[in-house]
Amino acid sequence: MAAPTPKLAQLDEAAAFAQAHEVPWPRDPQAQPGPGQVPFGVHHEDPSPWNRLRGPVHARGPVSGVVWQGGQELSAWGEPDRADLTFSVAKTCLALLAGVAHARGLLPDVNEPVAQRVPGIGFDDAHNRQVTWAHLLEQTSEWSGTCFGMPDQVEHHRHVSHDPKPPTGRKGEARTLQAPGTYWEYNDVRINQLSLALLHLFGQALPEVLREAIMQPIGASSGWQWVGYDGAWVELNGRRMQSVPGGTHWGAGLSISARDQARLAQLVLQGGAWGGVQIVPQGWVQRMHEPCALAPFYGWLTWLNQDGTTFPGASTRGVFMVGAGGHYIWTLPEHDAVAVVRWLNPPRASAFMARVSRALQG
Repeated sequence: MAAPTPKLAQLDEAAAFAQAHEVPWPRDPQAQPGPGQVPFGVHHEDPSPWNRLRGPVHARGPVSGVVWQGGQELSAWGEPDRADLTFSVAKTCLALLAGVAHARGLLPDVNEPVAQRVPGIGFDDAHNRQVTWAHLLEQTSEWSGTCFGMPDQVEHHRHVSHDPKPPTGRKGEARTLQAPGTYWEYNDVRINQLSLALLHLFGQALPEVLREAIMQPIGASSGWQWVGYDGAWVELNGRRMQSVPGGTHWGAGLSISARDQARLAQLVLQGGAWGGVQIVPQGWVQRMHEPCALAPFYGWLTWLNQDGTTFPGASTRGVFMVGAGGHYIWTLPEHDAVAVVRWLNPPRASAFMARVSRALQG
């Protein structure tokens, strides 16, 4: 048997590096953490009474991933066909669905107040009437209220690992709200409110829209699922529908395989087109790459690395979909490539990305 090419050998080494640095979460979310482990999930970090699961979670697999170049798979490891929870990678799916809504004429102007098209769901008071779709997509909305029992306050002062700004206070401690569009804060409750607004905009459950508009056209498997919190149900157009969250902060969320994640990244790499069909408008996908003025490391529900500091050694031209628990999906336009890694210990993410970039350089 011929020896692997240097590129493939280096990718094998990168995969081995990832597998040697698994996230220190138990594989069973109900299990007590073992030596050197921490509890499964991120809800534990919230102050009481919000530090509990509100939707289902399930056991996870091992460190897994794939690397594609030119649309062809070069490397795979772990269990790349296993549908696992992907936490905040689901946020990027919401951005893509908003792009589908834009293409259908349902969301013609992202700078339009949300209340103008979907009144009666929490955007109607004087403060929230200022919130636009663009504010929600870039996490500057400052929306205030309660979404399916969770108040926006639980995410006040939240600091996430790729935000270079230092924490401004204790998580969950109320702070003075700013005018929408003037303050950046990573806030899952507000993203869940965006999801609810998109549900009303489409008049259809978002998992159905994702399946029909994106997943089936890009050849995804049928093994993924996107579920909501136990109490996140609405009556709309004579149907009972579940609103889905943009993550798994309090359970539920998107379960999907590494190979299906690679397809989503490939769609972004190809400017929203697949097989000659423009699934998401090219201009919309390009806007997902553009930095927020208040947070240049963030686009439209994507992470960016344009100055090379968010993920040192990784592509500075790509977009990054990131989820708690060590989920990283990103594009490498300079190599016509996409990469996925799951359940990687987050402090090792940049080192892994740098290994993949070096391997693809040949």
